[in-house]
Amino acid sequence: MVPAVSDELKNEVYKLRYQVYCVENAFLNSEDYPDNLEIDDYDQQSVHYLIRHRKSGDYAATTRLILPEVNNPEKLLPLELYCKIDNFAVMQAIDREHLGEISRFCVSKAFKKRKNEGHTLTAINPNVQDYFTHSERRTFPHITLGLFACCIKASYENNVHYLYAATEQSLSRFVSIFGINLIKIGPVADYHGDRWPSVIKIADMLDCIAEKNLDLWNLLTNEGNFLAG
Repeated sequence: MVPAVSDELKNEVYKLRYQVYCVENAFLNSEDYPDNLEIDDYDQQSVHYLIRHRKSGDYAATTRLILPEVNNPEKLLPLELYCKIDNFAVMQAIDREHLGEISRFCVSKAFKKRKNEGHTLTAINPNVQDYFTHSERRTFPHITLGLFACCIKASYENNVHYLYAATEQSLSRFVSIFGINLIKIGPVADYHGDRWPSVIKIADMLDCIAEKNLDLWNLLTNEGNFLAG
């Protein structure tokens, strides 16, 4: 887990995003990014992370946490711009000053080795049962869980208590196994592919994870050191 705090590391983030979003999946038009760096207006109010492969030194994955704008917490986040939100009962309980969005959550194709993973952003095979065959246990998708750990750490450090996420159905099913129960707040939308707009309270999520898988809870919270309110 590498926090991308320098300009050099942020360029690694933007290069990897360009590779995944413009070259490998063509969700974005590569002609719009002549420098081969995928950058948008929200990067300035985001915390960025990379996952680095120890053996090769290559960057395998990246994500960002978009923070509320300090002087304008009512400013819409990307999910609110591109998805319809109709679960108002859930949203009324959320203080926007403590609401962030998980975004640009993606894994390089070079690290997607199993069947049907190549055209996913998160290295999650649509057939969840495939993960639990004996031969695949050693190649369990720790990269995806590592990205979640990055988001928890960033949330803790920036006083974020609630997370938006626009998720693939396969990812939602996969993470629910561990107690990450994303609450759908609107209909499926075409947002870099079919995505469900979702939200989760970090404290509730971590409580559920602790009940199901203490090892994962330790990973996501650095053994309890990253606990948001």
